[in-house]
Parts: sequence; C-alpha cells; structure tokens
Amino acid sequence: MKVDRGIPGHLATVAHTARELESRGYDGCWTGEIDHDPFLPLVLAAEHTSNMRLGTSIAVAFARSPMTVAHLGWDLQAYSRGRFILGLGTQIRPHIEKRFGMPWSHPARRMREYILALHAIWSCWRDGTRLRFEGEFYTHKIMTPMFTPEPSGEAFPKVFVAAVGGAMTEICGEVADGLLAHAFTTRRYLDEVTLPALRRGLERSGRQRDALELSCPVLLVTGADEQEMSAAAVATRKQLAFYASTPAYRKVLEQHGWADLQIDLHRLSMAGKWDEMGALIDDDVLDAFGVVAPIPELARALHNRCAGAVDRVLPAFPATVPRATVDAVLDEFRQCQPVRSSP
Repeated sequence: MKVDRGIPGHLATVAHTARELESRGYDGCWTGEIDHDPFLPLVLAAEHTSNMRLGTSIAVAFARSPMTVAHLGWDLQAYSRGRFILGLGTQIRPHIEKRFGMPWSHPARRMREYILALHAIWSCWRDGTRLRFEGEFYTHKIMTPMFTPEPSGEAFPKVFVAAVGGAMTEICGEVADGLLAHAFTTRRYLDEVTLPALRRGLERSGRQRDALELSCPVLLVTGADEQEMSAAAVATRKQLAFYASTPAYRKVLEQHGWADLQIDLHRLSMAGKWDEMGALIDDDVLDAFGVVAPIPELARALHNRCAGAVDRVLPAFPATVPRATVDAVLDEFRQCQPVRSSP
C-alpha cells in the first residue's frame, strides 16, 4: 500500500515541501484545485524530486477542454519523467456553470467521454494517427504539425477520477487508471458500493482489479493521551459534519441508515449554525468515517481500515502530532502485512 500526502498550492513553499516529503519516504504527493491552480505546483515538485508520483486531486475537468488538459498532462508527464497522475473531478453544477462559466450535463457520461478524448489526442501525438474524435459532448478533429508536441518517450499519464456514486465509480472501472475516493467514505461503503461498482466497470473493459489503483484519504483521530484524543475528535466531528451536510454525500450516510443525519445537518448549515453541527456526529459515526486509535495502536488500526480495498492512502494526522511521531507510525504501517484487493 502506497502512502501519499497533499502539498500546498502556494508556489513559494512547494519545492521545500516536495523535497521533504520524498526524503521522509512518501510515495506520492497531490495538489487540489481549491484557491490555487493544481497544475503549476507540480512543475516545481517534479523539478525538486526524483521518485515520488505527482498528482492532481483533483483538477476540475469540466472547467477545461480535453485539449487543454491533454497538453498539461503531456508536458507534466514528460517533465516528471513519467511520474504524473492526472486526477480529475466533476465539481458540482453551480460551480461549473456559475463560477467557471462552462456547460454541465450528464456528469458520468461526460467524464467517460472526456477520458476517451484525452486518449484519442495523446494517441494522435504519439502515433501520428489522424485526430477524429466526435462525441456527444466533445469534438476534436484538427491537429496540425505546428500544434503537435514532440514525443516524450513516456507512457500516457495515468488518469484517476474522483467518484462517490455508483455511476461514476463504474466509469472509473471502465476507462480510468484509478479512483480518487473522498475522505467522507467508510470501509462499509467501500466494500458494499465502491468495490462492486468498480468491478462492474472493470468487467465491461475486460480488465482485472490490479489494472486500477484506489486512492483514499483517511481521517485519523489520535493522540498521545486522552486530552489529545479528545481534541482530535472534536475537530474531526466538525469536519465530518460539514461533509455530511452536503446532499451529494447523503448516499454514504444512507448505507449506514443515517439519512436523517444529513437532513438535520443541512438544516443547521443553511441557518449558519456551524458550531452546533459537530455535536450531531456521535461516536458510531466518528468510528465509521475516522480511524480512532491512540498513537501506539494507530498503524495497525489504519492498516485494518484500508487492507484489501485501498492501494494508495493519504492519512490525515491531527496537526498536533509531531513529525517524528507521524514518521514512526507510517514506518510501522509500511511493515504491516499487505492484503491485496479481491479480484
């Protein structure tokens, strides 16, 4: 199981952070599209590292043309010497239409076609084949030598897709190289919804489970003593309450019979009562979404949560846990006996 970590989008800190993470043994680092561009930091990360995988988690696909993203992916893959992972997500309709000013419709079908368009463009550049991609949402039919990048000598970038619902997860299994799970995911949801949907998609494409990586952030509730554990639990309850108030994640709660919790939290969020929301996250919900364990037991607990389902994990330690403790826990985690996902 690979261990990854996010890096900040602020360009002034990227080089130092990336070097440090690689020296500490992390397998990959990810940028997100929040308040900074997700691609620019990875240029610096590629320049200042040599082994870590570098990915976007996520870049908003529908805010950009597949042609634009094809160029970004091609160049980052070449510059990183084959270490780039193109992680894409849909965002939600209001942001696509009202923030980015782009069209929104049929997100799962559109994402599937987006990935097929990327591969058609990259195949044109690599193999010299005529570009003739005509889909329901995207058309790419012109490519002249002036606009064709030079061969990179690298394989196409791996394409990961962020997915929660069954339809998008099946698309991942069919046409993507990996799935980016949300932090608001339980092991039960992975076993009962995510992995079966992935298998359905993989069957459509005639591939096996090892053709695809599942990457998942995991919230950790931990500490050296009861006081630190309690403080970490309070912070995590607030974060989970924020996620759970979002209608898009209701299906995860429904899997556990907690649909009413989403209704209550959404009502409080609309009233601006953010400080009250965390109190609705009881111990059962906290245990389902987070890994709750003191420092000495954390590595094994994290392994038990992920083994057999997750291929790349992003452990979210409380900010109060010292760096040396984080490194020691992750060293122990790496020594745990790996268990491969079922086919």
